[in-house]
Amino acid sequence: MYDFIIIGAGVVGAAIARRLSAYDCKLALIEKEEDVSLGASKANSGIVHGGYAGKYGTLKGQLCIKGNLMFDKLNEELNFGFKRIGGIVLGFSEDDLEILKKQQDNSIKVGQTDIRMLSKEEVYDLEPNLAEGVTCGMYVPSIGITSPYEMTIALVENALDNGLDLFLGHEVKEISCNDHFVVTTNKGSLKGKFIINAAGLGSGLINDMLGNHELTIHPRRGQYVLFGKDQNKLNHVLFQTPTEKGKGVLVTQTVHGNLMIGPDAEDLMDEVSTDTSEERLKNILKLAEKTYDAFNVKRALTTFSGIRAMSHNKDFFIKYVHDHAITVGGIDSPGLTSSPAIADYVLDLILSKHELTLKSDFNPIRNSYYSIPNDQVICLCEQQGQSRIEACLEGPIEIKTTDGVKRRIRAGMGNCQGKRCEAGVRKMIADHHQMDEKDVLKRTERRMPKRVPIEMIRNFNLDYK
Repeated sequence: MYDFIIIGAGVVGAAIARRLSAYDCKLALIEKEEDVSLGASKANSGIVHGGYAGKYGTLKGQLCIKGNLMFDKLNEELNFGFKRIGGIVLGFSEDDLEILKKQQDNSIKVGQTDIRMLSKEEVYDLEPNLAEGVTCGMYVPSIGITSPYEMTIALVENALDNGLDLFLGHEVKEISCNDHFVVTTNKGSLKGKFIINAAGLGSGLINDMLGNHELTIHPRRGQYVLFGKDQNKLNHVLFQTPTEKGKGVLVTQTVHGNLMIGPDAEDLMDEVSTDTSEERLKNILKLAEKTYDAFNVKRALTTFSGIRAMSHNKDFFIKYVHDHAITVGGIDSPGLTSSPAIADYVLDLILSKHELTLKSDFNPIRNSYYSIPNDQVICLCEQQGQSRIEACLEGPIEIKTTDGVKRRIRAGMGNCQGKRCEAGVRKMIADHHQMDEKDVLKRTERRMPKRVPIEMIRNFNLDYK
């Protein structure tokens, strides 16, 4: 019998699991995929947003700024990679300036007072490689960048070190309750006293299983283009003035130094997929040129898309839906930023009705795979060696795919996109698990995305000046 069963091993479920692992309780984390972070937590911008990104008076406004302030300590403990490089929201007209002033007013209301408006000259002093046409800007020093899937992995690994039980490949089919919950999955059943629903896109369905029908999830897809590190000539995260559909197309460096452009916003009515499309990607790149036109489209490496799980009221849905169940749903942007604060918020809800005792031996530290000395190089592009790959395979989360290794140490994420190293990684996985190489898969998601061929992206005519 588990004290808590958490459903969903994205960054929010992972943060909650890690937070609860500091207490004396029996804890389970259920995930339908074969690895953690394979939903929205794998495919998002990796931006730790400033407080202005959450509207005052909403849960987003309350938790975004709180979460932002938690990242430095969290990264010191878990070593997943975080850089507070600051960001600039760019304006291109007098109308944009008025919107930015409202954003600044909102940031002050939620408690962030270090935002300042920039003149055209100040913007170009900070970012000399911007395209022409910027007229003003809003500087947000608290904005940072991280790797969302590496963060999720780190949270789960630390929770496992502190007693968590992880159940991968377990899709929830039914939840029943008498004096306790029985969670039935495709692989069996688990008993628990308390359920925390952090199932992302599936949080509405799980909420229905818990007997509450208040939450409706509206999927919104965003597509991205990732470029080589040589295309990154930026100092900050660059946003365009936001619209009612979101923060617009951003241009940023990743925490590992690549250039990333995206996302757009596409509401999905029928099929929910992470496919990418030629038309939308071309439009994203053309919109990005308004901000930064120094990238060479022929240096594009890959495309991807992610699904944001928006709630019916466009705010986070975090509440008791049963005396012993909490649903954490509708966690779209700034969900990554808010995730550590969401975990604290859920803990406070639990402690308001139930007693928990802190462990005396909780270990908050998790070491990075990058701290392991490199030896025989397997991935030339990212300079990742055999010892690091072996450490991933011996880690607390079982890995049987080449993408699983890639998410941990970037083997296969470089300029050749795994063409030279994937065979070597596959052999190491096969040897570790004593299986045939042909049975080692690249990825295991239940629906494989269809991506626009990168050669097509590289041949886009963007009408460069």
